[in-house]
Amino acid sequence: MNPNSKLSSILIVEDSKGRREIVLDGSVYSIGRDPKCDIRLSSQFVSRHHATLVQLPKDDSTFYYRIVDGNLKGKPSANGMLINGRKLQAHDLKNEDEIVFGPQARAIYYQLRRDSLATLPPDEFDITLISPNMVEEADEDSTADESNSY
Repeated sequence: MNPNSKLSSILIVEDSKGRREIVLDGSVYSIGRDPKCDIRLSSQFVSRHHATLVQLPKDDSTFYYRIVDGNLKGKPSANGMLINGRKLQAHDLKNEDEIVFGPQARAIYYQLRRDSLATLPPDEFDITLISPNMVEEADEDSTADESNSY
């Protein structure tokens, strides 16, 4: 792993209100149809507090997210959740995992690796050289096109 790369976690949520992208950078997220939930799902089939996302550390100083059915107090959702087609109570999320909360309510988890070097400003001496032959050819082609269009 590149020591200058950073992992970003994103949840793409689809429900009856459409599709949206949520960048995950917090330690705990509540998911459900309750207006107080961090990630609100718009579906009558989703529990008020359907699931909880918890950020946990890895040995290599990165982190991952675990999704758990229900709320933090241990109360499960009414219908559970399917992760990659299997009904599970909890799951350590991996890239492209699909979570189904109910009909018309699902999410896909992505973990993207981004280089921190890419966020640096461009080098002022980084220039692109253009061959004079390239410019002349472009001018000749456009002139030829104009003369042939009559």
